[in-house]
Amino acid sequence: MNQPTPSAALRRPFPAELLAALKDAFADRVTTADAVRAHHGRDESPFDPQLPDAVVFARTTEDVQTVVKLCAQYNVPVIPYGNGSSLEGHLLAVQGGVSIDLSEMNRVLSIDAEDLTVTVEPGISRKQLNEALRDTGLFFPIDPGADASIGGMAATRASGTNAVRYGTMRENVLGLSVVLADGRVIKTGTRARKSSAGYDLTRLFVGSEGTLGVITEITVRLYPQPEAVSAAICTFPSMGEAVRTVIETIQIGVPIARVEFVDSLAIRSINRHSNLTLREAPTLFFEFHGTESGVKEQAELVQELATQNNGEGFEWATRPEDRSRLWNARHNAYFAMLQLKPGCRAVTTDVCVPISRLAECVVETEQDLLASPLPCPIVGHVGDGNFHVAILIDPDKPEELVEAERLNHRIVERALRMDGTCTGEHGVGLHKMGFLLEEHGEVAVDTMRSIKHALDPRNLMNPGKIFLWSAA
Repeated sequence: MNQPTPSAALRRPFPAELLAALKDAFADRVTTADAVRAHHGRDESPFDPQLPDAVVFARTTEDVQTVVKLCAQYNVPVIPYGNGSSLEGHLLAVQGGVSIDLSEMNRVLSIDAEDLTVTVEPGISRKQLNEALRDTGLFFPIDPGADASIGGMAATRASGTNAVRYGTMRENVLGLSVVLADGRVIKTGTRARKSSAGYDLTRLFVGSEGTLGVITEITVRLYPQPEAVSAAICTFPSMGEAVRTVIETIQIGVPIARVEFVDSLAIRSINRHSNLTLREAPTLFFEFHGTESGVKEQAELVQELATQNNGEGFEWATRPEDRSRLWNARHNAYFAMLQLKPGCRAVTTDVCVPISRLAECVVETEQDLLASPLPCPIVGHVGDGNFHVAILIDPDKPEELVEAERLNHRIVERALRMDGTCTGEHGVGLHKMGFLLEEHGEVAVDTMRSIKHALDPRNLMNPGKIFLWSAA
């Protein structure tokens, strides 16, 4: 299998003196209760839980500094925790240590409407942020589906359904405050839209998955709420025809806001979960943003392209409540798909390929999945070449995990062969460490390792993630 298996032998000692010092500093905001540790020691990855030794609920940057300094004193790992929605083992405490729960650091620190920016603490979720922005006429567009924390989204370089128009966290984070492994605080970037001043430290920490420091403040771009929004769904006879419609839409320059692919098996699960009656066929979900006339023109162009690719059953949703119903169903697709196999766990993929190779990649992947005994629904943010397969396995049947990893490896190898990536948005975590080496090669990964060694010489910040501490 691709991923390394976490071992209990890797766990570091957790001194009683450290626990006493944490209790002195945080009183009832530090806990070693089994239930709390269990909550902070598992995610949606195929790995078994790996529990931290203690959990601290931080409220300020100074709290984070205190935890990090104490952990550095006793050589104990630190694992940042947001909303726990990661999919690749990012937050598992494979070497033990202290989980810093940032959920209480959820304030909006400043809204600079004229500059279209906002500065927030890491624990605020994307829904909470947009609720706080509701009366400003602005919104934050990055939408990974789950109500993830902004800090977690920055740490994993998240994207989601709106990325085709608004980009990913990489393009939308302007600056950060980060607590480094020795407890010092670094501020990166400014609210200016561009800079040529030195190394781009903001981009270094965006996507670092907590392995270089703990993010405690984030400044992100905002966008005006569009004058008009329209959504639609359309079904197709085959996956290839649906994806070709997307490719042609992008290639002729339609500034579509969202375009999501959902295969027939995923549609079946969505119908059951959300009490809908969508046709069980390969389906595209569209959303258009702009002026009234602009949205109308975009929609007509896309409908024409879809018709040329045998699309049918265009259904429009212009009322906010109808759009919400459609997109809530799409966002709940992951949990809906789990119900296809009660008691299952999902091994998820999230490859991304150049848009010109997307149809080929999806169609070849479909052939692999049809030959497998496992249910494997497909969904995707296909407007930017990214798609997911949820490979559903019985956790009590090791042979199913082996089959899932075989499929996963074939999907990733195909994406890499097409000049794509092993992860378009989930990140590496534990699950894709081997794939990272396949994608970038030893020299590039060793360069990343050198940065880690320089900023975290004792390997305290979320150790065991992205790559091994030492080269094999």
